[in-house]
Amino acid sequence: QVQLVESGGGLVQPGGSLRLSCTASRSIFSIWAMGWYRQAPGSQRELVASITPEGRLNYGDSVKGRFTLSRDNAKNTVYLQMNSLKPEDTAVYYCKADGQKVAPDYWGQGTQVTVSS
Repeated sequence: QVQLVESGGGLVQPGGSLRLSCTASRSIFSIWAMGWYRQAPGSQRELVASITPEGRLNYGDSVKGRFTLSRDNAKNTVYLQMNSLKPEDTAVYYCKADGQKVAPDYWGQGTQVTVSS
């Protein structure tokens, strides 16, 4: 079993920045890909960014150039640095550990990000 704990959400003005953190209860990055997803009211959950165990990064088109995913293996933590935030970035952000069909998937509880003036 793996627990994922997210933090760092909040209210920010347009153009501002936030950094989200997702800490796993044990070392998993050598097997699990890690991803950030978001879900706005009335919308489907969408991929924001992900990183494979090998370190390959992938970003959703709407966040490329503004968001950066990074990983600290020693702390079992992935980060999502979000810059130049827009109102349309408002959503609940979820961390996912993707077992890539060889292990179970796990989700965090979600953290609210609200971009508003």
